[in-house]
Order: sequence, then structure tokens, then C-alpha cells
Amino acid sequence: MDEKSLIENAQTSLGIEFGSTRIKAVLIAPDGEVLGIGTHDWENSQIDGHWTYSNEEILSGLQACYANLKQDVYDRAGIVLKRVGALGISAMMHGYLAFDAQNNLLVPFRTWRDTTTREAARKLSALFSFHIPERWSVAHLYQAILDQEFHVDKVSHITTLAGYVSRLLTGENVLSIGDASGMFPINDATRSYDSEMLKKFDSLPEVAALGIKLENLLPHIMVAGEVAGHLSEEGARLLDASGDLQAGAPVAPAEGDAGTGMIATNSVAPNTGNISAGTSIFSMIVLDKELSEAARMQLDMVTTPAGDPVAMVHCNNCSSDLNAWLSLFQDVAGRLGHEIDSGSLYTSLFKAALEGKKDGGDLTASPLLSGEPLLDVQVGHPLFVRSAQASFDAATFMRVQLMSAFAALKIGNDVMRGENVAIKKLYAHGGLFKTPQVAQSILAAAMNAPVTVLNTASEGGAWGQALAAEFMRQKLEAKEHNDSQREAATASLASWLEDTIFCDLSGETLEPFTEDVQGYETFIERFKAVNQLEQLAERVYPE
Repeated sequence: MDEKSLIENAQTSLGIEFGSTRIKAVLIAPDGEVLGIGTHDWENSQIDGHWTYSNEEILSGLQACYANLKQDVYDRAGIVLKRVGALGISAMMHGYLAFDAQNNLLVPFRTWRDTTTREAARKLSALFSFHIPERWSVAHLYQAILDQEFHVDKVSHITTLAGYVSRLLTGENVLSIGDASGMFPINDATRSYDSEMLKKFDSLPEVAALGIKLENLLPHIMVAGEVAGHLSEEGARLLDASGDLQAGAPVAPAEGDAGTGMIATNSVAPNTGNISAGTSIFSMIVLDKELSEAARMQLDMVTTPAGDPVAMVHCNNCSSDLNAWLSLFQDVAGRLGHEIDSGSLYTSLFKAALEGKKDGGDLTASPLLSGEPLLDVQVGHPLFVRSAQASFDAATFMRVQLMSAFAALKIGNDVMRGENVAIKKLYAHGGLFKTPQVAQSILAAAMNAPVTVLNTASEGGAWGQALAAEFMRQKLEAKEHNDSQREAATASLASWLEDTIFCDLSGETLEPFTEDVQGYETFIERFKAVNQLEQLAERVYPE
């Protein structure tokens, strides 16, 4: 079918992802080709000590993004979007949304960026002998209990942002196992919440006093390909305020941005990995063997959307400080009478980074706009440090900004390197890689591994969740038509992605250059030393 016929006959899938700075919607054809894109920019706020987005921003952002997609589809195909074959919601992993029995939101959404849960995370990690990151939902809940917050005795269920929006569209309290693994530890064998750890949590004195059974508060888990409900009439009106969108489309399990990043880079099979870079940055390496207990206590153990074990290194900070510097340069140019658009500025200065000194020329940046648990920093203060004899030129400055953006990720992945984890494929995606080769080559040096950027990298997680919805849709069609060949083709997410979506997609792979790797190793030692200044700033410099 042509594009118009595909859209008219609902042979399409829609993915919507709530990112840190942008909500994005992507409509795709059965082969993954993009039929329409919608976006809506937004930004988090720090209110009463918590990083958050208001409920009004969540709902209005969803509608604005869909309206933008709908207009793009009309501009491309000359047709009003009224039906989709399937859809799915994705969002920033982890965080905390707590509801009472009447589904009222008890406190504003607390995001992954919050670092207010240090006490809870450490206590739970010791209790479970399992690393519980500060951003995980269970850490947020337990910290609220420890702090005796007013709302904890009213909590009926908790979920992530993706789970919340998906429930608004379907009425179902369901979550993909990938997103659920950022709420509470998963038992890889049963593909469900770890029952022994649930018992340990429930037996904590502060929890027992409230009569809480955590399993009753958590969303139901599903894996990729299963149907997590259908778009309700209320959900259709919420998504499309004009009333054009019809209800009834099957909805894929709500997923976190880590899971959609894995799908979008064909990194769901063992020994594959991906790196997603934006406001935050994280790597996901699918494991084929169990890690040592020491490594498991330092890394985040999560799962793929299909439920396979993954070692994750998550860093709260990546490009925010870099963006702030470039915004400053744009302001300076404007004051000198030279208006420069952001795209040209980024491209020009990114390319300059390739000319900078490989080791950063005695310049160091600490790009921590918020806390960074991996570096033992609870409140971030962006820093830039140079020696009196430093090579203070634009090219080296930009190279240092990019090396700093990847520095915390490198420190975390060096733990995995010590476990001799084999990585056959390492894909990167996110806005940092729009300028060809620049950030990609520096990331390859940081990871000391080849890095591939696909030509779909800029589509990101919304495209990944659209693929998850399309995988589900094709499984349903195969079953409905009793088509054994198509059933075999959709037997696993990994094989379907490899054979159906990525078989014809191209990308560029860069091997790390020896001098780049050596330069980065010199730089990372300075970065670790400057982190002591970061910790000092936390003590002496008020927020």
C-alpha cells in the first residue's frame, strides 16, 4: 500500500515518548518507515526540593504532541488521522507517581532526576544485597515512608510516567517488564517482581506499621508483544481533543526510555548494547552470563522489554551544561550583531572538537546540573577548571565538554569491563550524534569500543516504542489469520527486529583511535580529581 492507504486502513503503529526536554510522537508503517512525526518541547522544574513536571504539563503536552503529529500526517499524505493500528506510550524510566484509591495523584510526579532518596536507596540495597538506585520507584516510596510524608497511608498504587499515561488511555494498570524493572527488582527466571525481596520490604518496621503489601501497589507486568489493553473512548478524546481519533486500537505495554532505546538500536539480544545520550545518559548491555556480586552492587540490573537481564549504567547528567555553554556563545554572537541559528552553531563547534587536544589540554569540566549518585554527588554544581598553562582554545574547550558529557558513563562501564563482558554491537542514539562522527568518535574513545550510529538514530525512543507496538500488532494479525509463517517471524522481538526492521538499515561504525583512547584515559583521571571539588562545592555552595 501507499502511505495514504496504510493510514486509511490503520496498517500503522504509533509511539509516543515523554523525554526530558521533548515529547515526541512517531507514526510508522509495517516496515518501520516513518509516516509522521509530532513534537512538543517542555522542561522540568525543581519545586519543594523535587524535580517535577506538573500534571497539567503532562496532559497538555500529550495533546499538543499528538496534534502536531496529526498535522504532519495531513501535510505529508493529505489525510486526517482517524485510526491507528496499534500504539504505545514510553517515558523517562523510574521516578514516582503515587495515587489513592480514587486514582487521584497524591504528590507531584518525582522524576529520575531526584536525588532525595539516598537514605532509602542505601538501606534497601543493604537489605536486598542488590543495588537499588536512588531514582527507582521503590526508593522514592520508602524515602517518603521514612520521612513520614502525609500521603503514604493513602497510597493505593504507584507507577512510572509511561504507566500513568498508558492507564489514562486504556484504564489498565500495566507496565512492560523493562520499565517495571526500574520500579522494583525482577526475578529473571519468573519474569516477575522478586518475591523474596517483596517479603523483605513488607517486613520493614516502618512499612509493616502502615500495613502495606508492595506487590498490591505495583503495576501488572507484561513482556513485549503482549496486549496491555485497548484505547478507550476517554483515552481517544484525551489524546485527540478534536474528536477525530477512533477508540479500540490495541496498546503495547508502557515502556521506559531505556527499553525503547534498546529497540530503536536493535540491541535486545545478548552481548549487544546501546547508549542513549541527552539530558541524561545511560548504557544498556544485554548479558549472557551472571555478573559478580560486587559488580551487581555497583550497576543497575534491569531487563530488556522481553525480560532478559541487562546491566545498566545510568547517569543523571550529560548534555545540559554543554547546551548552556552553547546558548551563552549564541547570546554573545547575537550581541555582536551575528545572529546564528542553533543548528549551525552546534555543527560548527562540534566539528571544532575534532581539532582539540586529545587529552583536553589541562581543561576539565564537571557537567553536573543535578546530583550524580554514581559519583557520590547529591547536589550538582557545574564546574569548569583549567590550569594557568592550559590550552584555552575553542576546539579543546569543545572537546572537553563532550568528553565530560561521557565521563560518568565511562566510570560506570569500567566496572563492566572488569567483568570481561563481551559486547558484539554497541549502538548510540540521541541528539548529540546528529553531527556526524564527532560525539561518536569521542564516545568510542571513552568506551574503548566501536560505536555504531544508525541513520534512524535521531528518531529515538518514540520510534522504538512504535516498533514495539508494531511487533504486537503483527503478532495479533498472525494469530488472527492463523498464519504460521508470520507467527514464526514474530516469535521473538530480537529476531523480528533483525529480520524485519533492521535488515536494510544502514549506519556508520567508528573504531576507537589509539591516541583518542590514551588522551581520554589522561582526561578521566583529571575528571575524577575535579570530582573532589564537586563534592566540596556541594558542602559550601548553597543551592
